[in-house]
Amino acid sequence: MNTKRFRVRAGDRTPLDREATDFTNGFDSKEDARTHLAERLERLETLQSKLYGQKHHALLVILQGMDTSGKDSAIAHVFRGFNPAGTKVWSFKRPSPDELSHDFLWRAVRVLPARGDVAVFNRSYYEEVVVVRVHPELLDAECLPEERIRAGLWDERFDDINAFERHLWRNGTVLVKLFLNVSRKEQEKRLLERIADRSKNWKFSPGDLPERAKWKAYMAAYAAALAATSSGHAPWHVIPADHKWFAHAAIAEILYETLSGLDLRFPRLTSAQHRELAQARRQLGRKRPRRT
Repeated sequence: MNTKRFRVRAGDRTPLDREATDFTNGFDSKEDARTHLAERLERLETLQSKLYGQKHHALLVILQGMDTSGKDSAIAHVFRGFNPAGTKVWSFKRPSPDELSHDFLWRAVRVLPARGDVAVFNRSYYEEVVVVRVHPELLDAECLPEERIRAGLWDERFDDINAFERHLWRNGTVLVKLFLNVSRKEQEKRLLERIADRSKNWKFSPGDLPERAKWKAYMAAYAAALAATSSGHAPWHVIPADHKWFAHAAIAEILYETLSGLDLRFPRLTSAQHRELAQARRQLGRKRPRRT
């Protein structure tokens, strides 16, 4: 799979139009994509073990997308083979009063992964340059000084995000940023499924429809954010997401390529540690006395 076609070039304001949302990258069937996914997950399990053992890097995966784009589904399918001891998923919903009393990056900083660990952000600090941009009235709750709310606010936040992600990269955190690009038509289909299927009723929110009505505004906000914050050390990938099975395979491929490029290795043991292993082997190899 050629994942470079999904990568956003810095300053490119048209990444959402580059590939069709129903693009399948040559997979003949859902089964082919799932086979590819299974193969990649097997290798990712080994790479994560090396990441955890080496403790030189942390992996931060950011998932963004419109409602019904498949973020929860991607987490369930792609990260199921990851060791839960070193993997945490954080869902960023409406900020709490405590979170609103801090800067917009604060709640993300609190849950960044340690070296050796993986963190998955289901939504993220990018909500502050997308949702808040579409709904500028939300700025009132952030209690910013009036002189800080000006025309250049969004560009300033882009600068803050770029500096933050550069800081993370310089300190060993690898960022994988994924935008799940679902079509408006597919979103309608998935919303109707939530209404028709009783087992999915709980997923439907009346607030989904007013947000859907602002589709163009959201697409414009996302396009601006992707263009301004895709860099060599923290690139965005726009994943065609009308077919969830394809999105899962594409995400797994990107993660595999990213971790494979880190030269991950299990830690080398010192001479003292080798002696300890030899001693433990001798102790374990001794026969226990028979009971009389």
